[in-house]
Amino acid sequence: MGALVPLVLACARTHDGAMNESKSSVGARRFLAAAGNPGRTSTYSRRAVVGGLATVATAVLAAHASGGETARLSPPGAVDPKANGRKTGMTAGRLPVIFLPHGGGPWPFVDIGMPKPEFDSLAGYLKGIAARLPQAPKALLVISAHWEEAVPTVQTGANPPLLFDYYGFPPASYELTWPAPGDPKLAARVRELLAAANIPSAEDASRGFDHGTFVPLKLAWPDANIPTVQLSLKKGLNAGEHLALGRALAPLRDEGVLIVGSGMSFHNMRAFQFRGGGAAGDVGADFDRWLHETAPLPAAERNARLAIWAEAPGARYAHPREEHLLPLMVIAGAAGDDRGSAPFAGTVLGARVSAFHFG
Repeated sequence: MGALVPLVLACARTHDGAMNESKSSVGARRFLAAAGNPGRTSTYSRRAVVGGLATVATAVLAAHASGGETARLSPPGAVDPKANGRKTGMTAGRLPVIFLPHGGGPWPFVDIGMPKPEFDSLAGYLKGIAARLPQAPKALLVISAHWEEAVPTVQTGANPPLLFDYYGFPPASYELTWPAPGDPKLAARVRELLAAANIPSAEDASRGFDHGTFVPLKLAWPDANIPTVQLSLKKGLNAGEHLALGRALAPLRDEGVLIVGSGMSFHNMRAFQFRGGGAAGDVGADFDRWLHETAPLPAAERNARLAIWAEAPGARYAHPREEHLLPLMVIAGAAGDDRGSAPFAGTVLGARVSAFHFG
């Protein structure tokens, strides 16, 4: 595992390459030390550990950030008293589709030095997701930024474990629970829909819930009482292919399944303001503005823009690698003619970060 240290350093570079001897610096050193000592996570695969290193580095170094502008939560929409507090106005029986930012590591449940105002706002949005739905979902289908396979691969286990795909955090980070059941029947339905769209797929009975799933959903559904299935991204990260993937999955919305894309609208670790400095929200503002302009457009125009997202202002600055953006493509594809809105628009480590709902 010692060979992972250079990878961690490559993923976790700060602006000036130096670390002050502060609480967060100690955490970063422990993180690097842990990379050479598998310790508690020895039961997990090297693949899972490596797959989570990028987000882990972001979370550990976040302790260098200063507080910034807090998030703006838009009104959840018209509420019918007879609807038990849930938003109205959607086609009866059809659920929306959601792209949410999941933050980094185990941030809501373990003190890892995240700036409180920013992350309290993000937590508040995640905790309020269920109240924004027109009805309780029968199941959740989650496309996480932290799982890529050669073909879209669906999790089929009846009781998936948690996959702690982060490293070097306090022991409590590896003692979290979120015992949501899987749903093999939903997994089979996903593969059926993909086959009907001529999209090859595979299945994985041993795959656990990675932190892109269990961290935000532990806030949104703390009782873990809704069957949940994960679906991987496809390696190559082609935007058009993921839009098509979403289109194939759209019928699930009428079957009581809430489709959730879990990523980040901004994910450039070198640009996060780990030590403060600069106006809060300046980082990534151009690309965030472009996303806000794109989401509410008619479906054909919206999806055409998303297919060439890398040409947008500030696109590659916001996403040097696009795995955290691609879940949005799946969600936009599944949205059909529903236009998007941004119920959360805030900052994470000084960078503009947004959530998008369609329907």
